Amino acid sequence: MDALDQIRAFNRANLHRIGRVEAAYADIGLTTPEARVLIELEAAPGVTARRLAERLALNEGYVSRLISGLERRGWLSRDVSARDRRLRQLRLTDAGAAKSREIAAASRRQIASWLVAPDAAQSVAAHLVAAESGLSNTGVIDTPEAVTLDGLRPGDIGWLTEQHAIHYAASDGFDAQFEPLVARILADFAEGNDPACERAWIARRGAARLGSIFCVKGPAPDTAKLRLFFLMPQARGLGLGKRMLATCIRFAKAAGYHRMQLWTHESHRAACALYEQAGFTCDTSKPVTSFGVDLVEQQWSLDLLA
Repeated sequence: MDALDQIRAFNRANLHRIGRVEAAYADIGLTTPEARVLIELEAAPGVTARRLAERLALNEGYVSRLISGLERRGWLSRDVSARDRRLRQLRLTDAGAAKSREIAAASRRQIASWLVAPDAAQSVAAHLVAAESGLSNTGVIDTPEAVTLDGLRPGDIGWLTEQHAIHYAASDGFDAQFEPLVARILADFAEGNDPACERAWIARRGAARLGSIFCVKGPAPDTAKLRLFFLMPQARGLGLGKRMLATCIRFAKAAGYHRMQLWTHESHRAACALYEQAGFTCDTSKPVTSFGVDLVEQQWSLDLLA
């Protein structure tokens, strides 16, 4: 059996597992399409009916009927868009959010029952993330709204350290000095961050980690520092980086910072374009030798009071 046949065999076995999850939906009074609508609205609040149909790959008329039924049950609402009053944005009500949590709990119980041992979950999840990174993102990471941003979870620090080391060795030629630097930054944050004025966000699509961004204390009390802004290759070009950057800047403003700084390299052109669009200016630019390669080091800053 070659690699492609092994993937086909896994897919066949997984169809049976999916069927068991769908049976769990029925146990809590939902059809599979209804559960899928609630799950998608949990992941992407504010989506329109048309966009929801595209995400679910279902007929618009059928999705409209599903929405009406869930609305009658008090599980979702249709709100007028602030940007375009012709559009209606779908959101879960409190009752709908509770039902979505019930779906998640049922799914978790079913998945836990498949594990060969209770401690196998981390290993299985890691292999699934690796598998997803080897597949096309078509239909998987279709919009930034399909991705959630939340805080650090167990395993995130190790993942970030590894991905930074692998990516920058491949793209920039960084040597082994870079990995321990990232590890120290993350360890310092994990051990001593101030939640009132420091925050980490990890971008996730289901079990897959897609990127990170951090806001930490800077060199002066009124200055924040942006660190560890990173996106996996399959998550680039979708507007997710812009969303992550905006989230970080909003937090810095709310935390009372007057200024935000970041350090980068001239070669990171996509990131620098995002910084410029967000209003950052490049304050300094100088040639250096770091991590075994010649680079142009840059410092950028943003006036948060402007």
